[in-house]
Amino acid sequence: MGKLLIKDIGKLVSGDLSQPILEADAILIEDGLIKGLGKGKDLEAPDVDRVIDVGGMTVAPGLIDSHCHPVIGDFTPRQRQLDFIASSLHGGVTTMISAGEVHTPGRPRDAAGTKALAILAAKAFANFRPGGVKVLGGGLILEPGLGEEDFAEMAREGVTHVGEIGLGAVKRPEDAAPMVRLAKKYGMVVMMHTGGTSIPGSTTVTADQVMATGPDVVAHLNGGPTAVPLAEAERIIKETNYAFEIVECGNPKVALEIVRIAREQGVFERILIGNDAPSGTGVIPLGILRVLNLIASVGSVKAEEAIAMATGNTARVYKLNRGQIKEGYEADLVVMDTPMGSVGADALEAIEAGDIPGIAAVLVDGEVNAWVSRNTPPPVRRCKEE
Repeated sequence: MGKLLIKDIGKLVSGDLSQPILEADAILIEDGLIKGLGKGKDLEAPDVDRVIDVGGMTVAPGLIDSHCHPVIGDFTPRQRQLDFIASSLHGGVTTMISAGEVHTPGRPRDAAGTKALAILAAKAFANFRPGGVKVLGGGLILEPGLGEEDFAEMAREGVTHVGEIGLGAVKRPEDAAPMVRLAKKYGMVVMMHTGGTSIPGSTTVTADQVMATGPDVVAHLNGGPTAVPLAEAERIIKETNYAFEIVECGNPKVALEIVRIAREQGVFERILIGNDAPSGTGVIPLGILRVLNLIASVGSVKAEEAIAMATGNTARVYKLNRGQIKEGYEADLVVMDTPMGSVGADALEAIEAGDIPGIAAVLVDGEVNAWVSRNTPPPVRRCKEE
């Protein structure tokens, strides 16, 4: 891959809530990893193979959709649509986390079948990046009969997490909690459905049930699409240390209340941003950006903090070496600017004004996978290659 220098960065968003804006205007990338940060004049060198001048635009980590429902390949039978994952790249998404391949036609409901599906999805997406998007496939759906040997085998074969508890037949805390302990024993991250019933066959899950089960991630705390009562959401935020999602396909009023409570509690680092799509709501390539706009423009979250919720926070929970602009991290990046006609002077001001930013480039592992987005409004400025 060689060396790539990205220079003339106007604002550099880190993806880290503790220091969301970095004092640097250039990134040096080598073999897909971030090699250095600093001033462009200090990072320029004769052995740099390629230079991209971003002309004062904003650079942020590639967005991570914490809640997706793929099947195998870039097709969703839920909405009978092709290429929805590749399309999301044009919304700045470079990683998706499967919350369970629940829409797979003929999805197996037995222990052997659900285990096989999780392993297949994990391995298939490890070899397949639609549009360049990294999909963490194989969100295990818990079904009766799974035992310790099954979790051990899945972990060996690359399954990293349990999809939404509540999608399969294992729903009650007394059934799910022992499996959660096994999953965690073998290093898996566990998420759990919360709120009203999403699709036929799933179930309503209350705060008491979540807290009796003990997941790592409370899926769509603002509803998928129906939220738990606000008092229950407040209990989960105040009485646990679980990460919790705000999703595009949820309840926007509750999303803003969750942000308010999280601010009061000082726990922004526990917020993850997802789409919860494909779903009955549809396929939403700009869904993550829309959530950022909502919580930044109406919820008074700084744009760079909102971006950290959709990047570094999620990567930390799922143990991914990306989501931050930091030396040694995978160079998954989004270059964005204020869109034409916006009142914002740059991408961050546009987000806080409620405008979708214009994406000028998306890089995965230091390679440009898209220049000007086909889905966002056009950015005012353009990248230049030297």
